Amino acid sequence: MRIKSQKGKRIRASDTHLLFQFSFFSLFSCWLLFLLPFHLHFLLSTHWQLEEFKTYFLSSYSLWVVIISGFIVAVLAYGFYRYRYDSIKERLHRQKLARMVLENGWYETKQVEAFNLFEDAPSKTKEKISYFPKIYYRLDKGLIHIQVEITLGKYQDQLLKLEKKLESGLYCELVSKELKDSFVEYTLLYDMIANRISIDEVQVENGQLHLMKNLSWAFDSLPHMLIAGGTGGGKTYFILTMIESLLRTDAELFILDPKNADLADLNTVMPHVYYQKEEITSCVEDFYTRMMERSQEMKEMPNYKTGENYAYLGLAPNFLIFDEYVAFMEMLTNKESMAIMNKLKQIVMLGRQAGFFLVLACQRPDAKYLADGIRDQFNFRVALGRMSDLGYGMMFGDVDKDFFLKQIKGRGYVDTGTSVISEFYTPLVPKEHDFLETINQLNKKRLDKVNAEEEIQHGV
Repeated sequence: MRIKSQKGKRIRASDTHLLFQFSFFSLFSCWLLFLLPFHLHFLLSTHWQLEEFKTYFLSSYSLWVVIISGFIVAVLAYGFYRYRYDSIKERLHRQKLARMVLENGWYETKQVEAFNLFEDAPSKTKEKISYFPKIYYRLDKGLIHIQVEITLGKYQDQLLKLEKKLESGLYCELVSKELKDSFVEYTLLYDMIANRISIDEVQVENGQLHLMKNLSWAFDSLPHMLIAGGTGGGKTYFILTMIESLLRTDAELFILDPKNADLADLNTVMPHVYYQKEEITSCVEDFYTRMMERSQEMKEMPNYKTGENYAYLGLAPNFLIFDEYVAFMEMLTNKESMAIMNKLKQIVMLGRQAGFFLVLACQRPDAKYLADGIRDQFNFRVALGRMSDLGYGMMFGDVDKDFFLKQIKGRGYVDTGTSVISEFYTPLVPKEHDFLETINQLNKKRLDKVNAEEEIQHGV
């Protein structure tokens, strides 16, 4: 019993009408429970009189009893739907899984003799399911765990490739697929949009940038982010949200906006914001130089330890946020673009240990400007808004996944470094939120903190 509870509830062939059965018997039982007390006196009497029957069941009294009990049941049903909606969805999912097996014919039957009431009646046979695959369902903390037994039978290939059916059929997103002893476990995220957070909830701690209730960018272990998305997909707001959140820490930020658009406006409220060609080139080179110098300085620190990173030594992370990267590369000559790509390649290959991270944003990650395996080094990849099949292929590679478009700003798909692509929603930004003003206040606090520390040092 303990093993079954860990796996979840088993899917059976009789679950094809599970939701209707549960709803009908639950509502009918509740209705009887509230109806019977009004007729208890008549039902307990030893002699049932016709007139008394009419009084209890065929009168205005009976009509009011039905109305009142029906109203109470309706209130209970609404309360259950309102506060136990997951329980309803769970039964709906189990019903869909049972129908999936039956409609695809992933079961076996045998002929058995039907029951005859009379001995001399001709015998009849009927089909009975002799094999139904063992599938277990469990909903826990917003995650759906589906375990399927692998028996080396003729349905093994189908049961090992349920990702697309489960995602589209249950309207969920695959988080992981793990092969265990005799079982394969599919873990899916249920109700992704409910896990969306607001900009106030975005936090940076322990080398992770918290972006959804159950999703973070662990830049310390899975460095570098690649963002793609067309106009109106929410890319700029997403980048501004990350900038604002990182400014609440001791991180050093370098912002590049070659189109002189929204991010370029930050140069009025914070340092290291560039939009001119020469400044951008110089910033990339400077960022690379800083990384190499820190790598050398780390080895000379007294508490340096092989295998540990910048955070172990108490150093601050550095982020190079490069918007419209492809557009900038198309402005350069071949020699200039090769020089930039060479520096960026060194940053993505060597930056993690020293705490130097790259965030590239573009409309489409053209392989021409992300060659020599650079794109593979971006462990966190986000595709926002409308994108073509070719664009998704550039972002995530050749994957067997159906991508759906929803008219929700800030929605897209993400690979957090696990090679599993799931639905993603950027943090919500209220209409009245002023990025420039907030970032200006955060930068002033950082400057005040630095000045205070310098005064303390000089005082000592």
